[in-house]
Amino acid sequence: MPTTAQDVLDFWFAAANAAHWFAADDAFDAQIRERFGAAVQAAAEGRLDDWARTPAGWLALLIVLDQFPRNLYRHDPRAWATDAGAQRMALSGLARGNDRQLPAVQRVFAYLPLEHAEDIALQRRSVALFEALRAEVPTEQRRLFEEYLDYARRHLEVIARFGRFPHRNAALGRPSTPEELHYLAQPGAGF
Repeated sequence: MPTTAQDVLDFWFAAANAAHWFAADDAFDAQIRERFGAAVQAAAEGRLDDWARTPAGWLALLIVLDQFPRNLYRHDPRAWATDAGAQRMALSGLARGNDRQLPAVQRVFAYLPLEHAEDIALQRRSVALFEALRAEVPTEQRRLFEEYLDYARRHLEVIARFGRFPHRNAALGRPSTPEELHYLAQPGAGF
């Protein structure tokens, strides 16, 4: 049975899975590979583009293009191979107001493709979106959304400084500059 957009959303936003979103976890990655590996390939080939007709389907497609490859291909160029498509898809959905139809926590994943971009304009857009989102959430959720905003700002700072994410250099076969090597040697460098 083919994967549906709802399958992706049900899995990703299951309460038990939120703790794994931004952590390296081999077991979680294996679950994604088993359940959604074929969907990642189909999305990369454009065969799931029709999901983007609805805000929920659009979000599911963004997760498949932007988040799942990072889980499936850690430290491998394939982790970022679908980023450009995810960024185009994110921008087109944002232009239609798709993000405004989603709950706040889901909007985070609509904005992450821009945060992952090695493009200063998209980085600035990401920060602006996360600033607006933080301002809209109830006070009791503000701290979590401050963290999301902080990460967006940190991504912007790296792109403003280097024009790219140095932590991707080795996997992508890009030589690192001396300044990038110094940055990478610092605790907590990279994402």
